[in-house]
Amino acid sequence: MRIRYLPETLINQIAAGEVIERPAAAVKELVENAIDAGASKIEIHIREGGKTAIIVSDDGSGMSREELAAALDRHATSKLPGDDLLNIAHLGFRGEALASIAAVARVKIQTREKEGDAWEITAEGGKKGEPSPSSHPKGTQIEVRDLFYATPARLKFMKTERAEFMAVKDMVTRLAMAFPDISFQLTHNDKASINLPAAKNTQGRLAAILGREFGDNSMQIDAARKSIQLSGYAGLPTLHRGTMQYQYLFVNGRPVKDRLLNGCVRAAYADVLHRDRHPMVALFLDLPATEVDVNVHPAKAEVRFRDAALVRSLIISALKHALHEGGFKASSSVSTQALSSMRPANGGPALPLHRGASPAVPSQYAYGNLAEATHQSYAPQNMAQMDITPSARAEEIPQTQTEHYPLGSARAQLHENYIVAQTQDGLVVVDQHAAHERLVYERFKAQMAENGVEKQGLLTPEIVELEESQQQNLLSFRDELAKLGLEIEPFGSGAIAVQSIPALLSDKADIQRLVQDLADEILDQGETQKLEERLNEILSTMACHGSVRSGRRMNAEEMNALLRQMEETPLSGQCNHGRPTYIELKLSDIEKLFGRR
Repeated sequence: MRIRYLPETLINQIAAGEVIERPAAAVKELVENAIDAGASKIEIHIREGGKTAIIVSDDGSGMSREELAAALDRHATSKLPGDDLLNIAHLGFRGEALASIAAVARVKIQTREKEGDAWEITAEGGKKGEPSPSSHPKGTQIEVRDLFYATPARLKFMKTERAEFMAVKDMVTRLAMAFPDISFQLTHNDKASINLPAAKNTQGRLAAILGREFGDNSMQIDAARKSIQLSGYAGLPTLHRGTMQYQYLFVNGRPVKDRLLNGCVRAAYADVLHRDRHPMVALFLDLPATEVDVNVHPAKAEVRFRDAALVRSLIISALKHALHEGGFKASSSVSTQALSSMRPANGGPALPLHRGASPAVPSQYAYGNLAEATHQSYAPQNMAQMDITPSARAEEIPQTQTEHYPLGSARAQLHENYIVAQTQDGLVVVDQHAAHERLVYERFKAQMAENGVEKQGLLTPEIVELEESQQQNLLSFRDELAKLGLEIEPFGSGAIAVQSIPALLSDKADIQRLVQDLADEILDQGETQKLEERLNEILSTMACHGSVRSGRRMNAEEMNALLRQMEETPLSGQCNHGRPTYIELKLSDIEKLFGRR
């Protein structure tokens, strides 16, 4: 008989390969067990990135002798009392983790219930011993040594010690964010790496992990639809990173790395960040257990929602609302970097000072009203071309009044590109081209939303061949695409006819490629954003060419008008590519540079 039953030991090793692919996965399973046990303090000690030793201790509920004996058996769990996979209330539920770890490593478990005796048990390469008395205090300690010694082939795929340690640290960090009321400690090779005492709330825990920079430059998120609640914090667009590593997403307290959720974040920030930059976010999604399936991935790293469209809409709308509310603000880290660059290098040569050798102020500097000085040197261009309409002339606005505005009152223009404005407690430096580019871009978008997307009909319909499933998926979004200027019709089996495209794309569009990309996106995410993103890219390019150029001299009236429009325009804290449009320097920080504080 060619079909045979595999030995139990080999079955456990195969399961271990799915659940425990690296030391970080073992740490995750053990820490999640401690959380499910009601622990208030969890300590993790690892050596060589977790390859040679992992010790997880907690002060949770502990186990009895009988429970300890069953804990190392496959599919033995205390977390599914009703055997209902659609109503999971714990992080773990399959009963595979301990059995999988014991199949490929040397394991020792010591445990004690609050009012019971202490017991311990050992297992090696899938063979477990019998429970014996121990002297362990209340709680549980699990030692895992020589991970994957029983499967040497897996050891060849382990990364460097540092890489494995960083994966463990990232996993512990994510779990610590989700459970701020629990104390977490991580030690690597006897060196403390994480020491997080219990926090009163999520905000306190996030501040302890992500630092003051994120706390000072993040926007609070709080939104709900039906039975779904979204909370957390999202970084300002000017606070971004080169990878998605700093995007922390949680579903019912479970850290996940889900393509749908990552796609929502990307879509929300698409209009304010360059494609190769990623925002910092910590988002917590809470919904009834029956509305989400966590049993779709061996490591429980991905989830599936009953109503994915509702979840996607909630996340994108909540993030976009926060961006429009706080998008005018620029990250304080931008100002910090600017101040740091102003400080002279240690040991640098001192500037020679010759008192009285030259005038205190060069004679070419203009005095008096800035507008008068600039009018003497050039004739300003037509204001209609600039499309900056001031509400009043600079000469008619008292300086003290304009300083009360968030971006203050214009005082000078440097290198025909940077506007210097004085505020009540500091100064602001504005990149005139980047700022006006955002203003023009937002106006283009508003006009498009108000009047719709102008369509360009095709003399001969473009026929695009697709798989039949792609055709049906794309046609199901026909109405949405029509609003964006793309009109499509079915053309037999497995093809569509494109009747019109957005006028903005008329001389730039590869229609075949565009339709294929839209079909792929719908198949991948169940939504289509690419056409809107492409239109926004065109509008962004138009805004760049239609905005005030670098090297354009402006008078005070024009500069103040630009500042006022920035204050009234959402997302004006950054240009269309995610670069800051202005830098704010506080007077107290400037005085420190000169030793006045």
